[in-house]
Amino acid sequence: MPMYPPEVHRSYLTPLRFLQRSAAVFRRKPAVVYGERSWTYPELEARVHRLASALKRAGVVKGDRVAYLVPNIPPLLEAHFGVPLSGGVLVAINTRLSESEIAYILNHSGTKVLVVDTELARAVEPILGELEHLEIIVSVEDVPGGVRLPGPDYEAFLATGSAEPLDWPLADEDETIAIDYTSGTTGRPKGVMYTHRGAYLNALGELLETRMMSDSVYLWTLPMFHCNGWCYPWAVTAIGATHVCLRKLEPGAVWDLVRRAGVTHFCAAPTVLISLVNHPGAKAGPLPRQLIVSTAAAPPSPTIIAQMEALGAEIVHVYGLTEVYGPYTVNEWQPHWDDLPPDERARLKARQGVGYLVADDARVVDEQMNDVPADGETLGEVIMRGNNTMKGYYNDPTATAKAFRGGWFHTGDLAVMHPDGYVELRDRQKDIIISGGENISTIEVERAVYTHPAVLEVAVVAVPDDYWGEGPKAFVTLKPGETATEEEIIATCRGRLAGFKCPKAIEFGELPKTSTGKIQKFVLREREWAGREKRIN
Repeated sequence: MPMYPPEVHRSYLTPLRFLQRSAAVFRRKPAVVYGERSWTYPELEARVHRLASALKRAGVVKGDRVAYLVPNIPPLLEAHFGVPLSGGVLVAINTRLSESEIAYILNHSGTKVLVVDTELARAVEPILGELEHLEIIVSVEDVPGGVRLPGPDYEAFLATGSAEPLDWPLADEDETIAIDYTSGTTGRPKGVMYTHRGAYLNALGELLETRMMSDSVYLWTLPMFHCNGWCYPWAVTAIGATHVCLRKLEPGAVWDLVRRAGVTHFCAAPTVLISLVNHPGAKAGPLPRQLIVSTAAAPPSPTIIAQMEALGAEIVHVYGLTEVYGPYTVNEWQPHWDDLPPDERARLKARQGVGYLVADDARVVDEQMNDVPADGETLGEVIMRGNNTMKGYYNDPTATAKAFRGGWFHTGDLAVMHPDGYVELRDRQKDIIISGGENISTIEVERAVYTHPAVLEVAVVAVPDDYWGEGPKAFVTLKPGETATEEEIIATCRGRLAGFKCPKAIEFGELPKTSTGKIQKFVLREREWAGREKRIN
């Protein structure tokens, strides 16, 4: 049994407790389903103990970093418990990074053990000679083919461990459980440190806000490497629900599993929701169970919220960043909004809302860190602090001090505070358009463009304007089989926006995105400002 601290009135807050409890309580139900295979909670716990003891026998000591370059398959879920149980710190790496980015993360984190999927090992093989601290590579062969790097197979590695329970290695619940690297779009990625306590509390916050229960079925559409899957590896396990792993996100597979596997919950960026509502599977029949979908990563338009809810899903709109364990605020729904017209309900749900129950209130402040008026108009920066704020950036005190100036975490997101206390994002500081001295919210312009029925996706950025300095340009992807002209889309905007806010030009084509579905506006911005003076950040 685990060793508890000496105080009778308290025990450490750690996600390790979640698996221990569910394995004892839910002894027969499936904990994990992947394809045709499934594991009960006791079987999952035994595999986790084998992983933890195998890591210890391989030389992992407390504080060592153990990295995973693995898609949304069971080994990465097991890592969320097995690595911290061994005393190690989990570093889950974005599976779409380049060789140089992977090398940087492995070296910066000082990774000692790397677990890598053989299909992804092609990105590691060329950099093996550059890895300064790596001692052991473990290969996961989930699909045929790929590259086997020197080192044991994952299942063989687990066989070297024991299923006997291990004592929890904690001396302090504020010890680091994981390091999550930011996207690094404006420079080197930073390693965000999560604590056992923060992960525990944010996982409980997810359960409260999505009303997940022990009979719930969670589908892994969100990458587990992204903010540790918004803490859902720990949350789903805590309540004893079922994880359904999904190696690759394909809209048809998602709708099939929603209907065939009884999925009740999943998380997805708005761009993923767009692909889902426009897939034929969306209209294959009524949903067999209530479906709750959490969305974040970029502000969803009222249009996509209304479309998803018209299919029978309930949208839970959350907002956060890597530095706050994923979601920090939620659009807490008010019962008196139920009777409003659908468009008005969707507009209200598109706001970012209020802090999680386990978090402090988010503030919107001016440059002197004074709260802006709650008038729904005055822009300020969103700042946060409290239980689900990061411990700091790993091995980067300068960046940590800058992010935490004034005793709050500075998000770099611009928002307004509404009279009812709900935050609504208007833009990133780097994305706001200043045209002739007037601020233009790219989010507001994008929402207007989305109302055109032919528009699938849109991104608006500032482009050079010889008279006004800069102005908005919209980059648009049309729905398959649909057509629209530049003039038609601009006319749609004129009916909803002040003239100076309307895009001056429309460019049609595919949009650059991150692996988590965020549109990379900086790519578009850099292209438009090439050879011109403009802050690129």
